[in-house]
Amino acid sequence: MTDLRSPFRGLADLRASLSARLVPLLAVLTLAALLIPFAAVAQVDDAYRPPAGAGGGGSFEQQLRQGGFDVPPPPQGDFQGPPPGPPPQGGMDGGGGQYGADGFSAEGGLRGTQRQGTVAPIPIAIPMFVGDDPGLAADVAHVVMADLERTGLFQPLDPASFLENIRDVNALPRFPDWRQIGAEALTVGRVTRSGDGRLSAEFRLWDVATGKQLAGQRFTVGGQNWRRLAHLVADQVYERLTGEVGYFDTRVVFVDETGSREKRVKRLAIMDQDGENVRLLTQGQELVLTPRFNPAANEIVYMAYTKDQPQVFLMNLETGRREMVGEFPGMTFAPRFSPDGQRVVMSLQSGSDSNIFEMDLRSRQPRQLTGAGSLDTSPSYAPDGRQIVFESDREGTQQIYVMNSDGSNVRRISTGQGRYSTPVWSPRGDYIAFTKLLAGRFLIGVMRPDGSGERILTEGYHNEGPTWAPNGRVLMFFRETRGAQGGPGLWSVDVTGYNERPVPAATMASDPAWSPRIQ
Repeated sequence: MTDLRSPFRGLADLRASLSARLVPLLAVLTLAALLIPFAAVAQVDDAYRPPAGAGGGGSFEQQLRQGGFDVPPPPQGDFQGPPPGPPPQGGMDGGGGQYGADGFSAEGGLRGTQRQGTVAPIPIAIPMFVGDDPGLAADVAHVVMADLERTGLFQPLDPASFLENIRDVNALPRFPDWRQIGAEALTVGRVTRSGDGRLSAEFRLWDVATGKQLAGQRFTVGGQNWRRLAHLVADQVYERLTGEVGYFDTRVVFVDETGSREKRVKRLAIMDQDGENVRLLTQGQELVLTPRFNPAANEIVYMAYTKDQPQVFLMNLETGRREMVGEFPGMTFAPRFSPDGQRVVMSLQSGSDSNIFEMDLRSRQPRQLTGAGSLDTSPSYAPDGRQIVFESDREGTQQIYVMNSDGSNVRRISTGQGRYSTPVWSPRGDYIAFTKLLAGRFLIGVMRPDGSGERILTEGYHNEGPTWAPNGRVLMFFRETRGAQGGPGLWSVDVTGYNERPVPAATMASDPAWSPRIQ
């Protein structure tokens, strides 16, 4: 059988495969969108006021302004909910006022920006949360610490070094104790369970230097979703201290792989962004490939081979029901959703070539966008839906092109050496990620939409399938290991290339697709 994985097979082999109609050309592509809903929607209260005596001034804000960074307004809460009860009296508003944009200029703080990397992560103290169930409260705190540490932007301090034992989140911390151990930020919290079984987490984020409360909120979730509670807290801490949107309350859909290379079983699966709460979506009766999220609905689209025929399915993540979009014997790449979720773009075989088509999901009528007598594949929409990036060999080798969403104004943007594949537009619109084959090396990189600023983030034996976190600052991809017993595993890297890490997974995993934040 023709290799379905690598986008870098020889062009002659590609054309031969297409002409012979053996199997469609497949590659590993991914993008971000939606996720599995929970039993209860999270609620948040932004009016969690600081205790009496809380200071003002805001050293973080001062550091930012001295460093020449813009200070944006604080983000609005993603959820609405009832207030947490009578807040402590006195002090400033719990929303924290203004907060950091990209970094801190003071000695020992975060330096530069997320685009430029960091030389010194922010030392942050996160004591064990308090609550009626100490074990559960400690678990929530541990997940908050792990989320922040994985970014490479924060250094959670060793709890063994803490001088103060936090017993009341509504009491003013002893800031000299925290300054003594080198903490620049302090997060305290409490976890409670209501009579109806719902879980709540209250937290406060403090600037240790000035005693200013930077954030104070309460989140409520239903059932046993305590890990989501921790991700929501971590998101807010991340946002207040970096100015970037958090990405911890997200999920990743991927292809779970088991068995030898010759008898590989592939199933759709979904997990939290940190590799926890893995859940299988299919049972392995058919070959599944390239899952993608619908950014506007609670569903995914994926490709499956049934009796050697490629079929495209939509799966509702809430009900588990699926419907077939259609059979596409000439499909070379599974569809990718438009930002509004109403259209999909795909690559379909036409004779010895493949062209880009767009389909309206309501009418199910495809519209051809390219026809240059070449292999045009791997399309991905810009965040505003007005442009599409894709790969093509129309000039002899695989390169990256951008066109208007109606197929007009096609222009090549890749200019470096090597062959380019799997372009994916960032949710922010500022970068396009890609896979590159150069001198036998598989590279993951980014470039601006006009092709400038190309930067390689990582390389490996076989890196492929980049997908963006919803804040556009972190990428996930998969990497193959060598040998007969080798297989794919998931990795993440930030846009600086500075912070590369494996993503824990119970089994071999490929084709990741990152969701947006849960709403």
